[in-house]
Amino acid sequence: MDRYITGTAIKRLREQRKMTQLQLAEILGVSDKTISKWETAKGYPDITLLEPIADAFGISVPELISGQQVQNANASANMLRSMFYVCPICQNVIHSMGEAVVYCHGIQLVPSEAEPADEGHKISIDRVEDELYVRIEHEMTKTHFISFIAALSSDGCQLMKLYPEGEAAARFKIRGVRKICFYCNRDGLFTETLRLADSHK
Repeated sequence: MDRYITGTAIKRLREQRKMTQLQLAEILGVSDKTISKWETAKGYPDITLLEPIADAFGISVPELISGQQVQNANASANMLRSMFYVCPICQNVIHSMGEAVVYCHGIQLVPSEAEPADEGHKISIDRVEDELYVRIEHEMTKTHFISFIAALSSDGCQLMKLYPEGEAAARFKIRGVRKICFYCNRDGLFTETLRLADSHK
């Protein structure tokens, strides 16, 4: 990982929790002068202190290192609000039910913002018995392709990883699917909302 916790982040997190340097020092078993050194960039916490510092602030170690606290607005666990993080280097896709701190190839990934399917990314969705057959009108070359297609319902996510020179299509169990998402390696994430009638068996 190419990042480490900064003194600025420690100070901001401490002040957000209305803690003094002395209070934080007592929790961590160090001196308040040590906390001051960290916050003024005259030193760094030992790696063994990362977990205790994160615990003191009530956050995870990845959040601590990123300097960014995750605000998970998806407390209701509605899968229709799923987020997709895609690595631009390897096209690895990470699915999350809410905001997360995600790294791949040393890069901190941001969630992809979905746009409605457009003329350059036409989607067709056909019902075949108890399945949905989803096809994207898109080339599948080594340099321009659809990376994945996902079918979302309120309580589930079915994801099919696709590869260059393959078919830009996938089959999904209907199971209340309400939204289809797909990712173009050049143009990003697209989405199509299904009519309620189409999502029932």
